[in-house]
Amino acid sequence: MKKKISITINEKTLEDIDGIIDNIYIRNRSQAIEYLVNNSLGENKVAVILSGGDEESLRISENEYRITAKLNHKTVIEKAIKKLRENNFKTIYIVARHKILTSIFSIVKEGNSYGVKINYIEEKDSKGTAQSLRLVKGLIKSNFIVVFGDIVFDKINIEELWNSHIRMNGIATLMLTTSPEPSRKGIVKIEGNKILDFLQKPEKSDIYLGFSSIFVSSQEIFEYSGNSLEKNIFPKLADNGLLHGHLSSEKEKHIHTLDDIKV
Repeated sequence: MKKKISITINEKTLEDIDGIIDNIYIRNRSQAIEYLVNNSLGENKVAVILSGGDEESLRISENEYRITAKLNHKTVIEKAIKKLRENNFKTIYIVARHKILTSIFSIVKEGNSYGVKINYIEEKDSKGTAQSLRLVKGLIKSNFIVVFGDIVFDKINIEELWNSHIRMNGIATLMLTTSPEPSRKGIVKIEGNKILDFLQKPEKSDIYLGFSSIFVSSQEIFEYSGNSLEKNIFPKLADNGLLHGHLSSEKEKHIHTLDDIKV
């Protein structure tokens, strides 16, 4: 929710603010000021790592879950935290069930050695990704990034995704990548940067732009009902013109089986 305020500002500063108005992404002073403030406050940005769902369905071996699997001598969760910290995400919420949280804690503890603060949010039950995400409602007071816990995204430029979201002024901005198998991803129909339609794992599609399991969102996403981000929330946002996309030339790697951690 946005509020109207009145401020007094130096004339030269105002000229500098007006200078970033490009009439494409930033159309007026209000958007310019919001963009600059968000970037200034972004030195301690917030991330949510979603690893919810039944524990056994997320297990890939006797001692490993998808998020704790080791790839090139580092676990998936360590790689995620390192990437996030490199981009100034210093407050991290991890949503998962008890056994998975316990396994993650044994690896990264409170996050001190990684330069972050990790908050563990236990999920008792969930019918979908949106329900899992709502467990952090009220804990986050600003824009935040969401990363699904079963991906490795070392090469993806999440800073560009973040900046795109600030410029677009929508509710959520999805990282998009090309997908040779549309039936395995959420597929988007896009015009410019605006997502016109979101369809979760269609049986057939002639569209090859897919959701990469990373997105940036405002708190307003919590106002939308539905159990699933992909089946309920994203399609509603697209219908309302509030969902945007940012195309990445690099791809994430999904960790679903032991074969996926083989180099």
